[in-house]
Amino acid sequence: MAATLILEPAGRCCWDEPVHITVQGLAPEQPVTLRASLRDEKGALFRAHARYRADAEGELDLERAPALGGSFAGLEPMGLIWAMEPDKPFWRLLKWDVQTPFVVELEVLDGHKPDAGPLLARALHERHFMPPGVRRVPVREGRVRATLFLPPGPGPFPGIIDLFGLGGGLLEYRASLLAGKGFAVMALAYYNYDDLPQSGDIFHLEYFEEAVNYLLHHPQVKGPGIGLLGNSKGGELGLAISSFLKGITAAVIINGSVAVVGATIHYKEETLPPVGIMRDRLKMTKDGIKDIVEALKSPLEDQKSFIPVERSDTTFLFLVGQDDHNWKSEFYANEASKRLQAHGKEKPQIICYPEAGHYIEPPYWPLCRAALHILAGGPIVYGGEPRAHAMAQLDAWKRLQTFFHKHLECVEVTIPAKL
Repeated sequence: MAATLILEPAGRCCWDEPVHITVQGLAPEQPVTLRASLRDEKGALFRAHARYRADAEGELDLERAPALGGSFAGLEPMGLIWAMEPDKPFWRLLKWDVQTPFVVELEVLDGHKPDAGPLLARALHERHFMPPGVRRVPVREGRVRATLFLPPGPGPFPGIIDLFGLGGGLLEYRASLLAGKGFAVMALAYYNYDDLPQSGDIFHLEYFEEAVNYLLHHPQVKGPGIGLLGNSKGGELGLAISSFLKGITAAVIINGSVAVVGATIHYKEETLPPVGIMRDRLKMTKDGIKDIVEALKSPLEDQKSFIPVERSDTTFLFLVGQDDHNWKSEFYANEASKRLQAHGKEKPQIICYPEAGHYIEPPYWPLCRAALHILAGGPIVYGGEPRAHAMAQLDAWKRLQTFFHKHLECVEVTIPAKL
């Protein structure tokens, strides 16, 4: 009997959903290697492999069989997806067009040599970013450049602004996936996109105020306030937006900074300068990659750069990778918490993930351990261990949904974890 690779659901699912992988028609106890690969939109190849052994009936079920080595080991049903690494050095997986899927090629090879065994079975698996019924609406309103994703149904829905980090452009994949959970999510560009400023030297919060007002007054968005989701530079800007502007009920800050970094933030008559950089504190890893985690001056020393979070009436959730080497995310979250409490504000929730790095993405996203950094002028270490980071992403996705449902809809929702 020929080996057959079986996927459930067959053929396709959303990126944040698990796929059940089994192989039937193997010999009893047969050693095999499973390989997974995908090409991103620029043609870069991401790959993972793992060695397995079939059971006594000649079946291999990744939910029951531990990997015996390779890109990962142990019982990891989704390891072939989250453990993928780029062939190209310092390359981060990004999805720019959410209307097309990533196509994962899965292969079963005889034996335990990932590049040598005969091919026994093969299947293609599509991982989509537009959940069924979600509507994608480009936004060009005044100066605002964005894409709004609306869930199926009549609405209105709780609204969220989604901000990514350094590099600019308009990334939509987190917003599109989150819209499938019942939120009206606006992926917001703020530089290096369309007719927006090309460089990120100064950020005027009036632009974000326009975006906030657009979402607050949208007929498909229920008030009285909206949510904000930001990671990295988007987390830093999220704190500033929540501190200076009205209308943000709840904000999730993923590895954000409480100090202004690398660019000036301006609102009306106020200016926050970037925190100082101490280039003598740059380190190099044994692989010759920059480690910049100690290079930023503390906001406690550089008080003018400290974002005045005490002005905010927003409820915050901080999600922190404790192995973040981009900057000291855990320290920043704790300092924001201290500042809020010292001014009589609500203590924010801080969730820390040991061995998670900087880019905490939707579930099953491959870890970006090192990549190019505009301000550093080359590749830097972003931190994280693949399995711990994968677990952090799964938990963070569940927690941010629960948080937004609670504070934007006033309902308690528990999102079950799946890995």
